[in-house]
Amino acid sequence: MADSRNDQAAGLRNMTSKQRPVKVIAVASGKGGVGKTNVTVNLGVALAQQGKQVLLMDADLGLANIDVMLGVHPQYNLLHVLDGSKTLQEIIVEGPAGMKIIPAASGIQKMAELSPAEHAGMIQAFSELEQHIDILLIDSAAGIADSVISFTRAAQEVIVVVCDEPASITDAYALIKLLSRDYQLDHFHIIANMTRSVQEGRELFNKISMVCERFLDVNLDFMGIVPFDEDLRLAVKKQHAVVEFRPQSKSATAFTHLSRKIAHWPIMKQPRGHMEFFVERLIEASLEIA
Repeated sequence: MADSRNDQAAGLRNMTSKQRPVKVIAVASGKGGVGKTNVTVNLGVALAQQGKQVLLMDADLGLANIDVMLGVHPQYNLLHVLDGSKTLQEIIVEGPAGMKIIPAASGIQKMAELSPAEHAGMIQAFSELEQHIDILLIDSAAGIADSVISFTRAAQEVIVVVCDEPASITDAYALIKLLSRDYQLDHFHIIANMTRSVQEGRELFNKISMVCERFLDVNLDFMGIVPFDEDLRLAVKKQHAVVEFRPQSKSATAFTHLSRKIAHWPIMKQPRGHMEFFVERLIEASLEIA
């Protein structure tokens, strides 16, 4: 297995014609129901509105819902890449503001139980992409499944979405603890979702930060908040990103502000700033977990 991994990694490093700087950002949460996918989608659209070439990957393998959230109807998904009937390029669909989407397969148990070889094969398909990408956003599953660990380890930046519920806070801490203790990740960005004020968001961040400072050696960055907003709820019902549906709303303004922060994050230098490095790291993470 190690020889296979090394062969894959060597091949990716030799693809010099595709040395494209890419920001790879994983969005995660300790538990479901905190609005993680909604946050990811709106950050992606907001970045695309700023002229960034954004590729959004639905990495909630088995329970994908980005296509439902945006009202798009992909004919193919990652399952077709796995079985070799389609390339990754062929399954990509266009979303709002020109954002590109890699759809996953919702409700298909196989997608939630990939073997190491299948996981590696799916991710290796990234090397076939022809288009330029500025930012790869990964909407991971909630919790601490193997796929979440693989994607967060392979990303350059990790955003953790939390809301003001005891289970959200404790589960977010559990996710950060696992990634820090077992996989040496030491930097996380925190977004407080569905808050009533910046102060409430800051207090929520402080709760997590205090525990992390006491027990973990990590650096937490408070990115900001997304306020509770009826316009956002309506946008979800209408299957639109709120940054397009109600661009002047409180939540859309917050997403735009957060996306501008992301746009100013530095791109990693060679080799860590290229898609090939992401692929290589994800292959390694998948095999090590298995």
